[in-house]
Amino acid sequence: MILHKEKAAESDGLNQAKLLMPELSEKQKTALNEACGRIAPTWPLDELIAVNPWWEMRDQSVAKVSAKLSALSQAQCVMPKSYFQEIWMESLQPQHLQQAAEEMGHDYSVENLERYLLEEDEHTHWHNVSDFVDSGRDRKYKMAWRDEITHQISQFCADYFRLNEDREAYSDRYKGLYREWLATTRQDKGIEILMAEDGLTEHFNDLPEDPETLLAQAIVGLGVPDNQIADYAHALLLDVNGWASWVAYLRWQDRLNGHENELMTEFLAIRMAWEWVLWGHQRDRDRSVFNELKVMWRHQICILPELISIHEAAQAKAWIWQRAAEIAFQSDLHQQLNHASKGKTQLKEEPSVLQAAFCIDVRSEVIRRALEAQDARIETIGFAGFFGLPIEYQPIGTDVSRPQLPGLLKSGIKVTPAISASSKNETASALNRKARWIEWGNAPPATFSMVEATGLMYAFKLLRNSLFPDAHANPINELPATDEFEMIQHDSPLTVDQKVDLAAGILHAMGLDRNLAETVLLVGHGSSSCNNPHAAGLDCGACGGQTGEINVRVLTFLLNDIQVRNGLAEKGIAIPDDTRFIAAMHNTTTDEFTCFGSKGMDEQVKEWLSRATGLARQERAGRLGLNHLQGQNLHQMIQRRAKDWSQVRPEWGLSNNAAFIVAPRSRTKGLNLEGRAFLHDYDWQQDEDLSLLTLIMTAPMVVTNWINMQYYASVCDNHVYGSGNKVLHNVVDGCIGVFEGNGGDLRIGLPMQSLHNGEKWMHEPLRLSVYIDAPWEAVDKVATENEVVRQLIDNEWLYCFVWGRDGSIRRYLSGQ
Repeated sequence: MILHKEKAAESDGLNQAKLLMPELSEKQKTALNEACGRIAPTWPLDELIAVNPWWEMRDQSVAKVSAKLSALSQAQCVMPKSYFQEIWMESLQPQHLQQAAEEMGHDYSVENLERYLLEEDEHTHWHNVSDFVDSGRDRKYKMAWRDEITHQISQFCADYFRLNEDREAYSDRYKGLYREWLATTRQDKGIEILMAEDGLTEHFNDLPEDPETLLAQAIVGLGVPDNQIADYAHALLLDVNGWASWVAYLRWQDRLNGHENELMTEFLAIRMAWEWVLWGHQRDRDRSVFNELKVMWRHQICILPELISIHEAAQAKAWIWQRAAEIAFQSDLHQQLNHASKGKTQLKEEPSVLQAAFCIDVRSEVIRRALEAQDARIETIGFAGFFGLPIEYQPIGTDVSRPQLPGLLKSGIKVTPAISASSKNETASALNRKARWIEWGNAPPATFSMVEATGLMYAFKLLRNSLFPDAHANPINELPATDEFEMIQHDSPLTVDQKVDLAAGILHAMGLDRNLAETVLLVGHGSSSCNNPHAAGLDCGACGGQTGEINVRVLTFLLNDIQVRNGLAEKGIAIPDDTRFIAAMHNTTTDEFTCFGSKGMDEQVKEWLSRATGLARQERAGRLGLNHLQGQNLHQMIQRRAKDWSQVRPEWGLSNNAAFIVAPRSRTKGLNLEGRAFLHDYDWQQDEDLSLLTLIMTAPMVVTNWINMQYYASVCDNHVYGSGNKVLHNVVDGCIGVFEGNGGDLRIGLPMQSLHNGEKWMHEPLRLSVYIDAPWEAVDKVATENEVVRQLIDNEWLYCFVWGRDGSIRRYLSGQ
């Protein structure tokens, strides 16, 4: 309990709280930590990966999380009624709605659910102190406190969290966040002038120097009961959700490296300090208005649990409509899967002459179909795009290491190109020159001076890029790469035995430890776009928001190494002498292939790749509005879009993703899944200890959930979970994130142009449907033994189906 809590509650709280300097009880600290733990991270632009924005609340059902967020901040986790009106009697039919209602235990008729779409929503939501002050009589013609608070905190954070290359933990680098904000705010006389509020600065001067003392003081003064602290603190963080998500990223990175930080608590203290300042300022300025504020505030606190329950009840029918839309999609997919191979993997009539391993990315489904259509002897494989390599890549001439693996994982091996000392010096010099130029050009204050200093030369460059655009790429990707690499673990080069063990595990997981073709393509993927801050989000999420080039080149280097092959043979993995691994890149914008070290590659393979590019490009043309073009004309237009710095929709990325299928490719081969399914190869008969299934359900399935939920959330509520209009984006400190315009909160998630074509949504917001070809008992064992997997399934953050070899499809939920 807080010291003298009863006495503080009897007064108006303000002066008593100052005198007593209360401390947080353990129960209150736990509640605050709970609130701080509810915010999911957002990654920086140069390592941008998709994130489930509700990831840290996965231990609760999606419907309960939705109700709480709606009550606390008006954030929406389900689509509005207007959306369901649009799809009703189109893709969504009465039988789907009826099935959804029955499945969710409701006896609503279809007519009753139809009427819901026409009803007005009348429930209210939580208001922070700043909201109540904004609604006061004297603020009608003044700037809203909510806007000023967001702007002030956001501008401070943009300056404070400037990224640098220090190796120290974020907990050490950014120690004293609250104190720095307090010192800055006390010196800023402009807030008082801008808001036309005399005496405001004095209240900042009265704030305690310690963040925990501030939190305790505000909780006492505002009379927040212990059982409401977590929700109140959560509401405050949601007010500046963008920057809270950035702080959550810093926390995530520290935890990966074995550190803990208190940045989120300090960030919460900043937001609560504003509440406490406004409370005191309103009290001193106008007692009659303050008395009304006190009554409204107290009443709201008392009814908060009831408010959340009201929102849950109000959303019950919305979730039936959402489930019905998902049933409609699943019904169509089930029909396809039921007509696919019934239980038996198809026997190959003849050996494969080409095996091509692709990332499970939904965009790979289209190009895999196109490549397989070229010849029956072509076999494609789906595997996580980092290809099982736990690496970070350090280019020559820089101390920067770039992670090349999912954000869930920590790298264990550092990879650098193996080149001569003279080449190292040349590369380092070129990189430094380019880095200085880029840094100058991207620094906000330098933009105009740069154009002025370079004069007509820069004007010519702007004109040239408009008329004769060049391809754009990450500067690190433009550095000279090699076909040989140095691999270092714990400051020591990997031994041959370590390389053999690494290669053996990857080959077994991919199903390539037997029956190898003469040519095996390892295909990474990347995207092409220009003037696009979110470009990394179109690259490979499994590679940490980078292209997969380094991963496939490193793995090719390993698997073509004679010493490694000899070691693999001793482990029973015999790679034929004529088998050659070739690294390749698939450009998801243009569907073109680039092969590395491919001198002497079979001309037939090159022809297959070229024809597959044409087929895939033609299929994607419809969604790009280019289906009127064919052949070379289409090729030229798509290439131009990729280089056009005014193009806001270079490609549709992973939009419309909806399913994750874990099964041998033979079970889905021939099906047109329309680029909506992640495809991961898996044969349970080669996985006796369930180690591969465990890996798939705890890593790729989680990554696909993150991707699916980011797209879903960005459509449901683009204001909170999306980044708005990308035409208005301004980059914050090079790569932290973007503002929409020149201020406001940090924007997270996807821009509207990645989801909507100006006329309709290009992503259908559905929770991920996962289909696993494995015995029921195997799926149950993995889900039971892994809490994260169980939470995602049982709390309905995704759907899990067991797809039997007899063609049956059964949903797995809560062990049933």
